[in-house]
Amino acid sequence: MNNRMNKKGALGRILRYMKGQIPMVIGAIVCAAGSVLLSLYVTVLIGKAIDCIGETVGKLDSGRMIPILITIAVIIPIAALLQWLMYFLTNKITHTTVKRLRTDVFNHLQKLPLSYIDANSHGDIISRVVNDVDAVSDGLLQGFQQFFTGIVTIIGTLVFMISLNWQIALVVVCITPLSFAVAAIISRLCFKKFKEQSVIKGELTGYINEHIGSQRLIKAFGFEKTAEEQFGEINDRLNVCGRMAQFYSALTNPCTRFVNSLVYAGVGVFGALSAAKAVTGGFTVGDLSCFLQYANQYTKPFNEISGVITELQNALASAARIFTLIDEPAETPDTENPALSECDGRVEISNVDFSYVPEKPLIENLNLSVKSGQHIAIVGPTGCGKTTLINLLMRFYDVTSGEIRVSGNPIKSITRNSLRRSFGIVLQETWVFEGTVRDNISYGKPDATLDEIIAAAKAAHAHSFIKRLPQGYDTVITNSAELSQGQRQLLSIARVMLTLPPMLILDEATSSIDTRTEMKIQNAFDKLMEGRTSFVVAHRLSTIREADCILVMKSGHIVEQGTHSELMQNNGFYAELIRSRQEG
Repeated sequence: MNNRMNKKGALGRILRYMKGQIPMVIGAIVCAAGSVLLSLYVTVLIGKAIDCIGETVGKLDSGRMIPILITIAVIIPIAALLQWLMYFLTNKITHTTVKRLRTDVFNHLQKLPLSYIDANSHGDIISRVVNDVDAVSDGLLQGFQQFFTGIVTIIGTLVFMISLNWQIALVVVCITPLSFAVAAIISRLCFKKFKEQSVIKGELTGYINEHIGSQRLIKAFGFEKTAEEQFGEINDRLNVCGRMAQFYSALTNPCTRFVNSLVYAGVGVFGALSAAKAVTGGFTVGDLSCFLQYANQYTKPFNEISGVITELQNALASAARIFTLIDEPAETPDTENPALSECDGRVEISNVDFSYVPEKPLIENLNLSVKSGQHIAIVGPTGCGKTTLINLLMRFYDVTSGEIRVSGNPIKSITRNSLRRSFGIVLQETWVFEGTVRDNISYGKPDATLDEIIAAAKAAHAHSFIKRLPQGYDTVITNSAELSQGQRQLLSIARVMLTLPPMLILDEATSSIDTRTEMKIQNAFDKLMEGRTSFVVAHRLSTIREADCILVMKSGHIVEQGTHSELMQNNGFYAELIRSRQEG
């Protein structure tokens, strides 16, 4: 994993996501400039209004003041409208940018190899797609709004202050770098801690996700206390890191406020001396009032930016994690490969080697030739490579060396999608998503008619329990706990029954179904497998004894193959497995 993504790199890539939004960016800048300049001009008018009171002792120059007040009354709503437009545009820029980022990271997940998904915490991946993207959104929203108004305010106030009295403006400019220096030092500390905080949040999300899905097991083994202690350890680290991150970020605001107070004090002292020495037409009390307000307006952006520095640093740290995920190498593209046009069910495996970890070989020199329509059962002890063989056939993983051919075509030379559509697969781990029963069954064939779906459900012996649901096939499954494990497995089988692929993979497909239903399902599978090549991973003798060929695997090798009767007569490893199960 690339951990070199730094703050500057993350910011640059976020800005590139704004391509196509330049008109809105320009509009936001124009609105910010208009709003700020009008607000600054109001300050000038207020100073002139004050001079209307103070120039003649005991007399109010209403002739000059009324037009000034009318102008102020007109300008203020216009400035407010421009400010609203600026917020509207920055909101749209931010949410459009974040939408593109979220889309890219999710789409990239679809292209990542299963090896990455299997090797990394699912909770951490979820945290990057959800929590980290939200953090980027919050940071960008506040950052852009303060950036647009802040820059214009700083430049505008400087121009107005120089036009009033360049000597006092020079005092302001000389003290300002202190704010930048303080903010820069604390910013580095914040980024480091917020990046660490994001990593721990991902770890915590992964831990919670894992334990929510394993509550029955945790309670069954009395693991609650240990789980609480492990959670507490991660939570404590997050607490310490979070407090340090907040401590560093909290330093920014008071430090910059201290510098800003120095600016205000300097303006007050030098301004008062200038006003006291001024002759008629010089630096007036109204000018001093303007200058003090400009000093506040000039320093306000520094305070506001320091106030959102926490969000900005958190956003950049989160963005770095997101881009690290996006930079993970995708599956080798196969878009230039032709699709598998016809599949007759022939499978050939030649000299295949494979390992999940290079230094730990799993499958070595595997060879197999399967004829069209053959029923192949795969048996062997846990960890011998049965499920790995399925992963290689489906090209969830690519072989390290050797070759697998389907209908005479090397699977690396055809598209993954066409290869996988040639197989119907039912796994031991069933998958049911939130939606109607009808949608779940038609997942592999969205355009299927209701009659086709019902026929598939009947073939899978799922129709009877579906009809007992509140709305039958239109019942929305919102929680997988609403269905038993066996019922979910029947839906998974019906899903395959609907697609009628030329080849089948059944990985303990009937493990959660009672014996009586299994017999019915087996009859349905027998009909489905007629003329279709099928690979069945199973432990039950009733499932494998009728196979045309039984592959006996041990330590990544096929040590025996043949029919049930042939293998029992050989009295080898297969016979030993069968006897051990019968004794058990």
